[in-house]
Amino acid sequence: MARLVEIELHSDARPLPPRVRDLFDCADDLVERFSNDHRERPVPAFVPSDFVEVHHSLQRIEEARLTTGPRFLEWGSGIGVVTCLASLAGFDAAGIEIEPELVEIARGLADDHGFDVEFVAGSFVPTGGEQVIESHAYNLARSVTWLRTDGHDGYELLGLEADDFDLVFAYPWPGEEEAIFDLFAEYAADGALLLTHHGEDGMLLQRKRR
Repeated sequence: MARLVEIELHSDARPLPPRVRDLFDCADDLVERFSNDHRERPVPAFVPSDFVEVHHSLQRIEEARLTTGPRFLEWGSGIGVVTCLASLAGFDAAGIEIEPELVEIARGLADDHGFDVEFVAGSFVPTGGEQVIESHAYNLARSVTWLRTDGHDGYELLGLEADDFDLVFAYPWPGEEEAIFDLFAEYAADGALLLTHHGEDGMLLQRKRR
């Protein structure tokens, strides 16, 4: 049976490189503009993660050579900042996002800042993952969920499978953490890493083991 084993991530307070600061400044403007445009009808579960913490975590993962390979995937990539940060850290990075408008914003952000990344509009839940989500239905019913399966198959659009990725990032909505963990344990490759952000509780890094 697969299980997830936590890997300790040490804190890091190094200054942000100019390219990262520029990316964050632009992202802040895009998030504010998008939120204002959708004030009357907000996009469900659109809450950006702590980009500074994610940046430091990705840098530490790469410097310590913790991954089994270079492929990175963001589950629910939003406006694409984390995927761009993964590219900056040296990963072959892609993001899957269910909201097409956010995918277009992410593509524009990446192009404007010169990041060679790929974004697709679809579901990051692998085929068959609906059963995993349903097993957590009691907790998920308490919140607006972003674990949607009504979009295109994101992996098919990327031309890859869920177990082709060496590092996956996600920012679970409250109540969805265990569903995310179980999806990763079920469909990721053995040895792959899952990096998640948990609000005030910070970052969590786990490796899939048999």
